[in-house]
Amino acid sequence: MRAVRSVAVHKQASGFSDVASKKVAVRYVNDSCPLVLIDYADLVNEKVDFSDVLNVAYGPGGLGILAVKGIPRFVEDRKRLLPLAHKFANLSVSVKAKYEHPQSQYSFGWSHGKETFDGNPDWRKGSYYNNPLYDIPFEDKELITKFASFCHPNIWPTAEIPEFESAFKALGQTINSAGLLLARHIDQYCKLRCPSYSDNKLYQILKECRTPKARLLHYFPPDYPHPSSLTSDSAVHNKHTLKAGNIKDDSIPTEAELASWCGWHNDHGSLTGLCSAMYMNEKGEEVKNPDPKNGLYIRDRKGVVVRGSIPVDCLAFQLGESQQIHSGGYLSATPHCVHVSETPECAGISRQTFALFMEPMMFEKMNVPEGVNVEFAQKSIELPKGVPPIAARWNPTMDFSQFTSATLGAYTVQ
Repeated sequence: MRAVRSVAVHKQASGFSDVASKKVAVRYVNDSCPLVLIDYADLVNEKVDFSDVLNVAYGPGGLGILAVKGIPRFVEDRKRLLPLAHKFANLSVSVKAKYEHPQSQYSFGWSHGKETFDGNPDWRKGSYYNNPLYDIPFEDKELITKFASFCHPNIWPTAEIPEFESAFKALGQTINSAGLLLARHIDQYCKLRCPSYSDNKLYQILKECRTPKARLLHYFPPDYPHPSSLTSDSAVHNKHTLKAGNIKDDSIPTEAELASWCGWHNDHGSLTGLCSAMYMNEKGEEVKNPDPKNGLYIRDRKGVVVRGSIPVDCLAFQLGESQQIHSGGYLSATPHCVHVSETPECAGISRQTFALFMEPMMFEKMNVPEGVNVEFAQKSIELPKGVPPIAARWNPTMDFSQFTSATLGAYTVQ
């Protein structure tokens, strides 16, 4: 069953306009954040030269992320969906449990405490997963059973939150449309750097994929209790008291201290569309981020950790390990985490965001371009503790389902 909204109308069927060619200069979100910023108006022009921009953002020295400004309907779609993360996460434990799906390794519906980071269960955030493009991507029951984490039909909490499905799909489809435009430019960049790179490889992979996965995230307040203290019919009680912050104002935080809301990890898909976060109080009202240290942190290829501040009106795209492999290592995925300061000011404040994992189909070969050394394709800096290297989960004979299984196994509570 297809459920796709038309997001953009351009002069050509490809989604690109026919504006004359120009070279886009590198610019950043602001002077304090080296997050590359591009305009949607340039993104829709196939003839625009993004080579410098993509090299700085995704190349060997980049952060592995860029931001796009001016995407039609994005701001409205984000504002409509993100509050629903708070609404669902604050339902009773017994209600949320109805929407868990262990058969798919918790890759559909609600997931809380099923991932591990640095060997420990992750209780700090909860996620709601679904496919924003296809409710039922395949009718083949055998295929659905064998590849449940990819192919299972969507699971919607319609009884509790009737507006959840439409808002989830709308934002996911907006992100998907922008990601396809970006993929065209990434393909052009990869072809310049690696002549054996297949024409339009990333675009075709993402365009043909029937199994993208979107994730609506709720990061619980830092004073939220361990789930073992919750009863089946309550949402939250027995909060713990926040005292001194885990990062002092005059100190340099360690990588372990930074990974307090979400542990260090790489995305294993091709391209991840990521919204800026929305902070909310216990009443579900939007509030300002109570501590500027809170938020996304990224470790670049030189080992430098940077605060990744995504503007509210911008959509970020992070490069995943699959495109690093398919590009032969000319583009690079980078580790990232999310931090919360455990100070009294942050008590009762949660963080909501949404990510779309644009990725290959299950049987897509995870090989490198002809003539590219495998070691070059899987190279990475010294990774933060707990992040499994690509080499430990991948070899060029795998397909994407095998690579995914190895990756989920490395991050999932056994």
